Amino acid sequence: MADINDWKALADKEVKGRDLTWNTPEGIAVKPLYTAEDVTTDPGLPGFAPFTRGVKASMYAGRPWTIRQYAGFSTAEESNAFYRRNLAAGQKGLSVAFDLATHRGYDSDHPRVVGDVGMAGVAIDSVEDMKILFDGIPLDEMSVSMTMNGAVIPCLAFYIIAAEEQGVSPEKLTGTIQNDILKEFMVRNTYIYPPEPSMRIISDIFAYTADNMPKFNSISISGYHMQEAGATQVQELAFTIADGMEYVKYGVASGLDIDRFAGRLSFFFAIGMNFFMEIAKLRAARTLWHRAMTQLGAQSERSKMLRTHCQTSGVSLQEQDPYNNVMRTTIEAMAAMLGGTQSLHTNALDEAIALPTDFSARIARNTQIVIQEETGMCNVVDPLGGSYYIEALTKELVDKAWEIIERVENEGGMAKAVAAGWPKAMIEEAAAGRQARVDRGEDVIVGVNKYRRDQEDPIETLEVDNHKVREAQIARIKRTREGRDEAKCQAALKALTEGAKGKGNLLALAVDAARERATLGEISDAMETAFGRYGTMPTPVKGIYGSAYAGDSRYQQVLDGVEAVTTRLGRAPKLFVAKMGQDGHDRGANVIASAFGDMGFDVVTGPLFQTPEEACKMAVENGVDAVGASSLAAGHKTLIPELIGHLKDAGRADIKVVAGGVIPQQDYDFLKRAGVQGIYGPGSNVVECAADVLRLLGHNMPPADDALEAAE
Repeated sequence: MADINDWKALADKEVKGRDLTWNTPEGIAVKPLYTAEDVTTDPGLPGFAPFTRGVKASMYAGRPWTIRQYAGFSTAEESNAFYRRNLAAGQKGLSVAFDLATHRGYDSDHPRVVGDVGMAGVAIDSVEDMKILFDGIPLDEMSVSMTMNGAVIPCLAFYIIAAEEQGVSPEKLTGTIQNDILKEFMVRNTYIYPPEPSMRIISDIFAYTADNMPKFNSISISGYHMQEAGATQVQELAFTIADGMEYVKYGVASGLDIDRFAGRLSFFFAIGMNFFMEIAKLRAARTLWHRAMTQLGAQSERSKMLRTHCQTSGVSLQEQDPYNNVMRTTIEAMAAMLGGTQSLHTNALDEAIALPTDFSARIARNTQIVIQEETGMCNVVDPLGGSYYIEALTKELVDKAWEIIERVENEGGMAKAVAAGWPKAMIEEAAAGRQARVDRGEDVIVGVNKYRRDQEDPIETLEVDNHKVREAQIARIKRTREGRDEAKCQAALKALTEGAKGKGNLLALAVDAARERATLGEISDAMETAFGRYGTMPTPVKGIYGSAYAGDSRYQQVLDGVEAVTTRLGRAPKLFVAKMGQDGHDRGANVIASAFGDMGFDVVTGPLFQTPEEACKMAVENGVDAVGASSLAAGHKTLIPELIGHLKDAGRADIKVVAGGVIPQQDYDFLKRAGVQGIYGPGSNVVECAADVLRLLGHNMPPADDALEAAE
């Protein structure tokens, strides 16, 4: 019988000495062959500590995972209709996507959210909106997941009152509130209050739900947005577990017994295209959480049991050749299933471009149904358990993630690490490195940097009439305020402010205010009076992009172009990277700022959440040559034309405006007519974006060479 040395000799002969080891972005050297010698730990059995092989003994053989669809469309009425159609078609749980105005604690009539209302989720301003959202959906029977962090107090209060007025008491409610603010400070940025009072809010929710909502998960500790922001799987795993440990410590410090609330904590992970790595990640997460909770003093096995929701990756979806996204989502869904998730949302094929249509959402949902009903994969518990590769990879992830967790703990915990900024910087470095590998063709994306089509077929996308939605929301707010007992409402809001200044339970006080029809913005403002509103300024990483492109001829052409423009102007060309509206996803903006800085541009980065007027003022005051407006949440048709109008009014129509991000092709002509001079959608090569900006600034850039054009 052949042994391992025989295999090595044969493999070496076949590839003529080429090393087949794959070095992953996580720093793991993946060998081309694994044997029993690579398995050094016993994963145990499903349902038993440390739960590596699953949290239940029978897993999907007993009951499949819950099929969820993360969705919210403009108004509560439209979202409710969408939910009902999905439930009738086989969906088992609801997962609510709120618009950005709601996330950031603003009512729809606030002047800062003109371009955001209803654009990336459902607008919720009051209990009345929440009642419409769940009209005809029995909340004592339906598990409801709500992705909400910043405005978690008013949204959860509205949900409790909507159920109450449906005849459902809090103890019957099942589902999950995300309530994960540390992740917001690190990557997603839809925070409202400073870190310390934000952590108090989480503790108050733990206490309220422990007393009143025993079936409801009080937090979903989210690694999803870390991976979407560029984190490697090791970083996502480590920082998510470390976040969970921090929340447990805060809960205990607030006086709660660890086993009284820890069993209702849940997790949320992204599932990307590295198939086996994602399977191993979920197994490693369960192992790590059991270890972490044991160290923190939990006695109950349920407290040490990591239960998770998963969502297929949004970042892996591409605008180019978008039907490839169906295959990507299917592969990712299988990884989540083989990793042992408790519930799953599958992204729709068009979500790199716009909100999903009914057509695309049906394909996404049916992907899960087909896996459950047709493949037989649910009949075996942990079917990849015992795989030499999976078991070795699981241990690698556990060990590498634990190294980061120990650093976090040694430096005082995750709240202090987030304040110091090093986790965010680590993730941004990984994001810049990933973008450089994609642009160079080292990481292949089919249809984007390899096998690209000469011409893309048009695809139907969903478009929301932002102005119409906002007008309808403002009218409903007006009716709500006119119909309430104003004295009782103001008294409840004042009590909430006093409770925020003192020690009252914020969720209990907000429930009282919601019952009196206080709006989301009013409840948020009542707490802001005590806590203040938090803001940060992005700091792009340096050197990652440039080092990846050392020696590249096209990159050198861009460097030469920047030098030529610098000679002509007497200074480096100046680019202002602007994030307008309430969208806090800043991966794209940070990558552009980092890459353009490495290429020699003088880059000015604005704060998050600017209005077009504020962005114009900053552009003029800094004397920039161009503004790069980063858009992800569909506000581009409102915000970018407003910016161009303000620049004209300021006498600076000469400043070039370009746009990047999730912008549907059918909106390109509209933006160009409005004065946008360059549009760079998902999959754009950053070096070519820089070359195009140089052309706009009057430099005669040579065209991309044949090799690059072939790659594109």
